[in-house]
Amino acid sequence: MQRKIITTGDGSKTIHIEEWGEQYHSVHGAINEANHVYLKHGLLYFLDESKSKEVSILEIGFGTGLNAFLTLIEVEKLGININYVGVEAYPVKQEEIEALNYPELISTEHEKEFNTLHDSDWETQVEISKYFSITKELKFFKDITHISKFDVVYFDAFGARVQPELWTEAIFKIIYKVMKPDSVLVTYSAKGTVKRAMRAVGFIVKRLEGPPNKRHMLRAIKR
Repeated sequence: MQRKIITTGDGSKTIHIEEWGEQYHSVHGAINEANHVYLKHGLLYFLDESKSKEVSILEIGFGTGLNAFLTLIEVEKLGININYVGVEAYPVKQEEIEALNYPELISTEHEKEFNTLHDSDWETQVEISKYFSITKELKFFKDITHISKFDVVYFDAFGARVQPELWTEAIFKIIYKVMKPDSVLVTYSAKGTVKRAMRAVGFIVKRLEGPPNKRHMLRAIKR
């Protein structure tokens, strides 16, 4: 499929897939969306509720590494230990990574860590910083086999319009199993079908205010 780098509303880059009319992040602002959905309403919400000093995060759709990069920088400020697992079936190409401007806009001091996120071997746990280690798993979401391992899930798959099979009860049942009790899942999607699929497998789901230029998002809790 034809892919190109585009600039989003906050000046940050993302990857656009022309055949789908779909991109890896919001056209209204890739960094703004990631901070609002995954950091504010995911990780920081969980930390406020749990007071935990060590957190396991699963990202569904590692993609450009933006969510992981923002998380790495945030936990260094907080002194929180993060074990991060990013699942991706189709890794971003090296030339696409080099075209992204996240270190330039977020933190030039952490450019080395951003590159290491992408350069590190797959299927191997790699320590990126004092507080942040990552394991990138090269697989489809349906093939995830962890059980009761994660505190926070960043569900950042392509939209249900283009890949509805990623937003089904079958997928959320797998995700539910990998999460610990009282863990948190967040996603940019607020579709009724997604909310119903989450509730059908046992999640308590709440619709929240979305990132800039998007009305709503979802946060789901496993009790």
